[in-house]
Parts: sequence; structure tokens; C-alpha cells
Amino acid sequence: MALLSRKDVLRLKLSSIPAPLLRTFSSTYGINLKKATSIIKTLVDRQININEVDQFINSEYSKRLEEEEANRPKEEIISELNKVDRFEWGVVQGQLDGKIQREYVRKFWRYDQVLREVENRLYDSVRDYVICTWYNHWSTFILENLISRHPRIVPTLKNVKGIDLFFDGQPFDLKVTYFPKDYNNDVTDVQRDPNTLAVWLYENQGTLRFGSDNRFFVILHDVENPNESWKIKRDIDFVGEKINWFLDNENVSSEEDQIVFTFGRQTYTAITKVLLIFKSRQISGS
Repeated sequence: MALLSRKDVLRLKLSSIPAPLLRTFSSTYGINLKKATSIIKTLVDRQININEVDQFINSEYSKRLEEEEANRPKEEIISELNKVDRFEWGVVQGQLDGKIQREYVRKFWRYDQVLREVENRLYDSVRDYVICTWYNHWSTFILENLISRHPRIVPTLKNVKGIDLFFDGQPFDLKVTYFPKDYNNDVTDVQRDPNTLAVWLYENQGTLRFGSDNRFFVILHDVENPNESWKIKRDIDFVGEKINWFLDNENVSSEEDQIVFTFGRQTYTAITKVLLIFKSRQISGS
């Protein structure tokens, strides 16, 4: 996807507003239509000020965050995340049912035996799987809110396929992940040219989750202890400093951020931003 025009971005931002809120927003322009598609078309045709859309979205997002934090204070979530003392999946993510069928359901035909195996082995695997999934969910929740609060970010107020936020006027799908173990290039090479890693991530995504949308990658990595990279995700002060510096200083351009990758014998183009958050005594995050 190439850089989008202001008109296309306006349409996408309006599409990211839930219908009831969209009707509220459009009423300030004297528009009293019911269908979201009709409202969006009318607002785009009028070429309304996109900054007013941004202000409305950010205001509604702030209200939502205030409500969420009243029920789930950020500091308490971080405190709970810090209780996790190990990060071992126990089973490959997304393959729990297959493991149960293969190693328990179809393997043992005696009731007492399958029950004993579940209690002795499966319980630990399921517990580890749940804890890792829980940790990733809530740590990502904190990081996404941290990013979305930045003044140069406009978040979405509802799910839009391939879009989590707008940065520097362009839509992005946010991906928070760890430095891939299978990636062969050296860390210092990636720091010099982060787009090489972005191309690899696009080309090695799963078929079922394939997408060629613009992506904003946040890559976490403990250079000296890669297996401890998961701990960086809850170090909010450290991560927050890197995020804010990046968003303060980066811009989006087709010259710097456009990549070309292949998948399934087809060639795709995307705009990507890569924020490397590396922890090391020798290497500071960029």
C-alpha cells in the first residue's frame, strides 16, 4: 500500500468511529443521517477539517481510557504482570487442541490412565499456556494505550481490518512482538537497516494471518539474554521512553518506509515503521 491521500485517510478515520458516535460528531455539521456509510460519504464530500476528526477521536479515546483505568488501574496491571516469574508456553500457541487430541484423547483408552496423564502433565502445560497468553494480552494492552496517547497518534475507536492507529497521517496495523529467533541477520545490522527485518516479518507471517497492510512493528529484544526479552514488555518506564522518543522524531515517507516483499509467489508493497527496543549494556534501544 502506498501513502494514502488526505481524502482516503479522512474516510478511514471516519470509518473507525462507531456509528452512534459518528452520528454525534456529524450532528455538529448539521448532518442528521442514520446510516454510517451515508454520513461518511457526506462528510468526505464536504471535505471537513481532518483535525476536527482527530480531536473528536482522541477525546472519545481519552474518555474510554479513563473508564477503563477506573476499573483496571494501569499501576495495578503492571504490578500483576510483575508477579510472573517465568515465561514458558508449555504448548505451541494456537495448537492446544491438537496437543490434547494427539497426546491424550486418542492415545489412552482407559479412563483412569487418561485422567492420571492429564493431572500429571497436561495441567502444567495448560497453566503455562494460559499465563503466557494472559501476560502477552495485558502487557500489550498497556503498550497499545501508551502509544495511542501520544499526541502524534490517532487511535481507532472500533475494529477496522488492518488498522489500529494513524501515525503521521497514515494508517498502520500495530504489531508488538519479540526479535525472531529464526532471523539470521546480526542485531547491529538490523539497527542500521530495520526495514530488512520488516521484510522478513512480512514474508514469514502465517498463511492464515497473512496481510499486506501497513504495519508499525515494535520489536522487543534483550541482546544479552534473548530468553528474558519478555520482561522488557512490563518495564513501562524503559519502553515508554523509547516509544515517546520514536514518535516524537520519526516521520512517514515513501522514500524511507516503503518496502517490497514476496508471499505466495506474489509481490506486495507496504509502508512500515520499525521501532527497535533493545536492552543491553552495550546497545541502547533506538
